[in-house]
Amino acid sequence: MTSGLSGVAFERGRRMGLAAAIGSIALLPGTAMAQAPEPVLSGGDTAFVAACSLFVMLMMLPGLALFYAGMGRAKNVLSILTQVFASAALICVLWTMVGYSLAFAENPVYGSVIGGLGKAFLNGVTQDSLVGTLPEYLYFLFMMLFAAITPPIIVGAFAERIRFSAVMIFMTVWFLVNYVPMAHMAWGGGWVFDIGAQDFAGGNVVHLNAGIAALVAAYMVGPRHGLGTPAMAPHNMTMTFTGGSMLWVGWLAFCGGCALVANGFAMLIMVNTLLGGAAGALSWMLTEWVHRRRPSTLGVVSGAIAGLVAITPACGFVSPMGAIGIGLLVSPVCVWAVESLKHRFGYDDSFDVFGVHGVGAFVGGLLTTVFATPALGGVGYLQDRSFVEQMGVQIGIMAFSIAVSAATTYIALKIADMIVGLRVSEDEEQMGLDVAAHGETGYRMS
Repeated sequence: MTSGLSGVAFERGRRMGLAAAIGSIALLPGTAMAQAPEPVLSGGDTAFVAACSLFVMLMMLPGLALFYAGMGRAKNVLSILTQVFASAALICVLWTMVGYSLAFAENPVYGSVIGGLGKAFLNGVTQDSLVGTLPEYLYFLFMMLFAAITPPIIVGAFAERIRFSAVMIFMTVWFLVNYVPMAHMAWGGGWVFDIGAQDFAGGNVVHLNAGIAALVAAYMVGPRHGLGTPAMAPHNMTMTFTGGSMLWVGWLAFCGGCALVANGFAMLIMVNTLLGGAAGALSWMLTEWVHRRRPSTLGVVSGAIAGLVAITPACGFVSPMGAIGIGLLVSPVCVWAVESLKHRFGYDDSFDVFGVHGVGAFVGGLLTTVFATPALGGVGYLQDRSFVEQMGVQIGIMAFSIAVSAATTYIALKIADMIVGLRVSEDEEQMGLDVAAHGETGYRMS
């Protein structure tokens, strides 16, 4: 069984980004499919997306895990690494069983919000089936890595005080009630896809979604004991630096691979992604330098992540100079969220997932439309929309994403709380989760 993109659908996907490309692949009407040329495997496209997949895997493991683990305390380093690792493994299995099908298989009844079960357990996917110019197994793999890296981002919000069993239950429920329908609605031909928001590589589905979930989780799990004391300082910034650097490298593949082809457009996306991270790092560094009179390593790395989050929705719509502008503008807002907003409202978002991913994605979504303006070197807007019309779409879709993320996160955490409870005991938290939850220590001094 073969599926493919028509020339018109592929060009639409190239201009609109991952959402349109995937939606066109999965759900072209039968008449369009009848007119489409028979898809042909491209060795170049296959090699490019396969290489991107490997780098996204390294971005997740060990990149994200190391980035978070270094910001925790030494007694919790293994627990953080294990939560990210186990969550990613869990999502890969769930994606294979039902996630891929529910995100991308056709559903004639509820297709605006969820896919069908026609490809559950990879039914009908063979080594000969194609998606565009790619083997369907590769397309499945690349999208699985998107799915597998998104829920573990939330780990940074409730690290150092949550039960490991609660993490596993939460990840399962959140993936099924949040990520899968959100991915379908945005990328699989659902109603969000039809609206035409400018979100090239997952600003809403990945970063805004995870960032809002982090905020809800921080409130529901509650603060760590001893919050605000020097004992809460990161224990290993070299680990965080290493993980952050791997995230930056992998992000180029994360965004670049969304072109689904190896061409100049994909290279533009990778250049924009690199520049967004670079400008974000410099902007955070300068903001912190003025505010604290010295730049920190954590600040520079966090700024790169903020810039990368913000460029994710924009990378296919803006020029390289626009990417720099987005990176420069997003970091001061994220610094404000981390330094002021969090303390004003008193939530303990352990590693500032909301402040960087949530706030950064919202700002990036707004700036995408700003820098997509042709006068600033962008590609403009589809459907002959004006700037105001496109901005209205952006704000509306982001508001929808925020509402869905908040509601589904509350549900998933409530279910985990009812089954096993969310918090470890105070004694276990003082002991450290490495020993209390896993019976191991990250460092042995002898």
